[in-house]
Amino acid sequence: MELLPNLRDKKISLASASPRRRELMGLLGIDFAVAPSVEVNEVYPDSLPAEEVPLFLSRLKAEGYRSIMTPDDLFITADTVVIIDDDVIGKPHDEADAAAMLGRLSGRRHTVVTGVTLSTLDRMESFSVDTAVDFAPLTAEEIAFYVSRFRPLDKAGAYGIQEWIGAIGIKGIEGSFYNVMGLPVHRLWNALRSF
Repeated sequence: MELLPNLRDKKISLASASPRRRELMGLLGIDFAVAPSVEVNEVYPDSLPAEEVPLFLSRLKAEGYRSIMTPDDLFITADTVVIIDDDVIGKPHDEADAAAMLGRLSGRRHTVVTGVTLSTLDRMESFSVDTAVDFAPLTAEEIAFYVSRFRPLDKAGAYGIQEWIGAIGIKGIEGSFYNVMGLPVHRLWNALRSF
């Protein structure tokens, strides 16, 4: 059975080093490759509203792949950020930074936004998805345990919802669970179907 007949002549590539994005992309049941890494300077204008940052960065990443694209390629690029108090929180620099981020999220609501861009040589289409996440208050011991055991240095906001901290610390979410993991697969599926 051909799930995406509109893309039968395209080689779909996920341009991401994230193992979680690769896992989520696999849930779609379509053939895809993992694109080689390209160097992209992920800098955005200070004046950019926080909720627009991941969309901007996903497009910036897509532009980085233009030089290696062939007419058969369709690249998927994505960027996920955590936003609290209108501040963009990316990946922590070290364990102390991770603990500080979790301390800031403790007992509060924040928003996870993922920007996704689908691009071919002649077309680029982008969207973003946001999910509200409510954290219960976390103790210093819980934060220290999570950071030392799970080392969430490769995760926006210093946590993975699918890990221990999600199980004990997240009271609820409004929106896509998979978006918090790093790829809003429902919206991506629909974007691929209509591309």
